[in-house]
Amino acid sequence: MLRFSVRRNILRALVLGAGGQLGTELVAELRRRGITVVGLSREELDITSREAIAEVFQKHVPGWVLNCAAYNHVDLAEKEPETAMRVNGVAVHSLAVACQWNNSVLMHFSTDHVFDGDKGESYMEEDAPNPPSAYAVSKLAGELYARVSIEKLYVVRVAGVFGPAGRYTRRGNFPELVIRKAEEHSPLKVVEDFFATPTYAPALASRCADLLQRAPFGTYHIGGGSKVSWYEYALKIVAAAGLDADIQPSNHREYKTAARRPRNAELSNSKIEALGLEKMPTLEQALSEYVELRKNVKHPGP
Repeated sequence: MLRFSVRRNILRALVLGAGGQLGTELVAELRRRGITVVGLSREELDITSREAIAEVFQKHVPGWVLNCAAYNHVDLAEKEPETAMRVNGVAVHSLAVACQWNNSVLMHFSTDHVFDGDKGESYMEEDAPNPPSAYAVSKLAGELYARVSIEKLYVVRVAGVFGPAGRYTRRGNFPELVIRKAEEHSPLKVVEDFFATPTYAPALASRCADLLQRAPFGTYHIGGGSKVSWYEYALKIVAAAGLDADIQPSNHREYKTAARRPRNAELSNSKIEALGLEKMPTLEQALSEYVELRKNVKHPGP
């Protein structure tokens, strides 16, 4: 069994998955607040390696660890559930154990997919999860592994994260897909009977920093400020970008996917708002800022 050295933590944050949309914004937000940040991408740290985790903790001795690293291929996870579980579940256990040994705080990011979407109204933190897919099961496992392994823990469930860095990240995001199709004058069908609260990464990063600095440990939902269907979302994207597009409504019967997704994945922000955290922006506000900021995002290179 690996042992992790326990030393006095300085105010240093370690952001894992720092090359992604949320990780990029967390690094920037924490640095704006005067916090020393070490950001590691998936290429720089394999979170499934306990030895690599131990080395990183030994080197950086973080006070805060923010885990954005994840396996998020929702449909592919149906064919490779072991891989999803290794990254989203077992690796989180290793991170939590390392944090516990080093007296570090862990903020772990989960998903609205842990719910089946059958509730018909927004999901609260107290609602019982019922994961409908292999991906969702692996994400819920990560939550459970963390809760039994560490005391100083924030679990933050998010939904449909999009941020300017998504213009060039490996998986991209939904706004980039819609904008690309519009610019190519390609038709696009989008489901109108699935609903979510798309979450703007810069605003999400700011609220997460507030949680770390002001809120008690626990589970929190941070969704976007507006519930929309994915079809409505697509229309709002082209409107914000000032583009013309051929976008047609579809439905869950016509649009089949390997993994079952929650029909209504709305997350309630009432808990964070009760703590006095600023409300999340509306989707229109977020998209307006997004289309401006994406213009200045530089390609990371070949």
